[in-house]
Amino acid sequence: MKRENASKIKLLKILEILRQDSDEEHPLSTPELCAKLNEQGIVCDRRVLAKDIDQLIESGYDIVRIKARSTKYFIADRSFDVPELRILMDAVQAASFITPKKTEVLLDKIAELGGSHRAALLKRNVWFNTTKHTNENILYSINEIDNAITNGKQLSFVYFDYTAEGKREYRKNGERYTVNPITTIFANDNYYLVCYSDKHKDSVAHYRIDRMEAVNTESKDITPSAVAKQFDPAKHYNEVFGMFTGETEQVTFEIDAKLLDAMIDRFGENIEFTVKENGKLTFTAQVQISPLFFGWCCSFGEMLRIKEPKMISEQLKNIAYNIYHVN
Repeated sequence: MKRENASKIKLLKILEILRQDSDEEHPLSTPELCAKLNEQGIVCDRRVLAKDIDQLIESGYDIVRIKARSTKYFIADRSFDVPELRILMDAVQAASFITPKKTEVLLDKIAELGGSHRAALLKRNVWFNTTKHTNENILYSINEIDNAITNGKQLSFVYFDYTAEGKREYRKNGERYTVNPITTIFANDNYYLVCYSDKHKDSVAHYRIDRMEAVNTESKDITPSAVAKQFDPAKHYNEVFGMFTGETEQVTFEIDAKLLDAMIDRFGENIEFTVKENGKLTFTAQVQISPLFFGWCCSFGEMLRIKEPKMISEQLKNIAYNIYHVN
């Protein structure tokens, strides 16, 4: 190997070792660094190592040098801090659509971003969501969806539901769906594809990605549609409860003050509340009326009422009555 190439590889290895095995609590001494390089077949003494570190620092890498009897080094600037890695790991383990096998792989990869010492600490505090799905093709499907959206192509797949016996039952007798993808949305612990078909260009549909199989990017370009141009993911998320579509309505709610935080969590911080004489709060929000919407309303019992439209209020009353007066 040419001396110039060997020198470049040595610099890369030094950087790799420092990123993996050092932090502010675990700096590596000059002998330790030289030993780790020697283990990889790279001969290096302390004087040459000091010059190599200087070169890396001059190149912009945030390597801290601790002057002592034996100089020590560690990487100060990492892509992610420990709290950021913890958030990422918690999100992965909580996501139902990521299978147990993929969850473990992703958690290991995220933990390693913090270096070997922090990785052990991060993984020690992980708990596992036991309601994970089992479709191991989920990451492949997400990759194909992203590829189709990026390249402006249609997407095709087969879609299944589960039977009472836990077996997969394919819709349309296994016939492929062909759609125009818009985006993906994470909601209610599941990951959804938002799309529209050539037949229904003016309305969007949602498919759980963990229920999709044999996902392929098609050669045909996405068919232009007004619904895609006007699509607002944030607004859509707030309107749709659990990805069940329905007619959109402006609904006026009356709630107990205790539900204020829950309503802000659901509809956002820009909701305007009016305080009534009886101490109740009223506000108006745009929602899509669906069975899951009514179920959400019922979950708050007497603390939430629908004031307008009267038709929606009556629907909720009938549903609540039928629930509690089943023969």
